[in-house]
Amino acid sequence: MKYLKYIIIFLVLIAVIFIGKGLLTPEVSYQSEIVVNKPVKEAWAIMSDESRIPEWLPGIKKMELVSGTENTVGAVSKIYFEENGEEMIMEETITAITPNKHMAMTFTMDFMDMDYEMHLTEENGKTRMLSKSKTTGNGFMARSILSFMKSSMKKQEDSNMNNLKTVIENNTKNYFPEPVQEAVTEEVAE
Repeated sequence: MKYLKYIIIFLVLIAVIFIGKGLLTPEVSYQSEIVVNKPVKEAWAIMSDESRIPEWLPGIKKMELVSGTENTVGAVSKIYFEENGEEMIMEETITAITPNKHMAMTFTMDFMDMDYEMHLTEENGKTRMLSKSKTTGNGFMARSILSFMKSSMKKQEDSNMNNLKTVIENNTKNYFPEPVQEAVTEEVAE
């Protein structure tokens, strides 16, 4: 009986800490930064190319535009991804965009919502890319779980950013082809 009392007190204490941490941490914020050895215009083009996203974001299966125009403010897309063998869907809404400089979006799913920003600056032909994330759990249980996951979410974002760096630096696709000019021949009158 004495041990049962200690076990119950211990479990109640753990529950109070778990719930309390969620109440005291309503959102989790983190950021990640990389520098890529490519100009900002090319880094932006690759990052914005939806066909390339699965190359640097593991688990993404497909993206489906729901409303608006791709890569414009107000565009809404469904993103299908797989994690631990389970397919999930989240909704992405672009909230701000300044080409070659900044993109912001919100991601919504049952468990959580995320505000995400990507800032790009060019320095000596290289591009500094800074991502900022702010995640909020939907419900006190989700907030509590997320409050304990900050380091793993940050680690995942660091991994995603390093994958993006690799994709950009190894890019061979020409996003800016030069227009082909036809040769003009003059006929000489005889």
